[in-house]
Amino acid sequence: MWKTILRRVLILIPQLFVLSVLIFFLAQFMPGDALRGMIGPDTTPEQYAILRQIHRLDDPWYVQYGTWMEGILARGDFGRSVTHKRPVTDIIGERMMNTVRLSLLTTLFTYIIAIPLGIFAAKKKDRFIDKSIMFYTFLALSMPTVVFSIINLFIFGFRLRWFPVRGSVDAMAAAGTLEHAVSRLHHLVLPAVTFALLSTISIIYFLRNEIIDYDASDFVTTARSKGVPENKVYTGHILRNALLPVAGNAGLIIAGLFTGSIFIESVFAYPGMGQLFVTSIVGRDFPVVNTLIMFYAILTVVSYLVTDILITIIDPRIHIK
Repeated sequence: MWKTILRRVLILIPQLFVLSVLIFFLAQFMPGDALRGMIGPDTTPEQYAILRQIHRLDDPWYVQYGTWMEGILARGDFGRSVTHKRPVTDIIGERMMNTVRLSLLTTLFTYIIAIPLGIFAAKKKDRFIDKSIMFYTFLALSMPTVVFSIINLFIFGFRLRWFPVRGSVDAMAAAGTLEHAVSRLHHLVLPAVTFALLSTISIIYFLRNEIIDYDASDFVTTARSKGVPENKVYTGHILRNALLPVAGNAGLIIAGLFTGSIFIESVFAYPGMGQLFVTSIVGRDFPVVNTLIMFYAILTVVSYLVTDILITIIDPRIHIK
């Protein structure tokens, strides 16, 4: 297995190289000017030309790409934000932990909601509770993330005032105190639950179908014919096998939550990487945009590898080749 992992890691290098070239190349064709945040009505054409020379925007795209990659590989320098006038790594670093907290809490809520619903739907197949859960999944599948977020924000934030409507922590809460931790959690709950309710669909469907399939399998029929108690058959044979793929796909789910948090963070004005990504695109802050896309791409590719390894560890019958 270790040889396979090493081989997969080595394959990632050319994949990420091609992806970085593609990202940088496409960024050059985005409409708008990268210096829009640095110029004003009083900027003269001469000053504008000097700014383009300073930021080397008149160089061919492949020269700019070479300069960008040289800074990354030689100095760990991902560039400087045009809008914020600061290193890209500092800006993303400030937002990263907020997105990590949101994604982890969303993952927790997703499994807490999805696993019981998947089990209930399978055990009560074709009954009222199963049809109700399936109706919920159809509704969640058809509901756009932005629309559902706005509805929850309006009801629970503006009307009922149960949760904050923006930010990640109260400004008056002193860092390192219990009040600060509670405030962070209070700001996280509504966007995390909103995101989780829309992220449970695949787990519910998959778990329900797996349980139903295993319930009709030969080895389960054999266990029942031997007089094994029904509870033991269900927990030791059906549920245990049905949960293996769900547990193994945790890496992909977390990666999906990272990338999918863009809309949630924008609607809830939550200062994470997703909101930064949207504002950077609007502001044509290409160094930030390129770095964030590369981060999401690396996270997705690595998640696939981690998922394969987890499934192999959880179920020794499966081997990655």
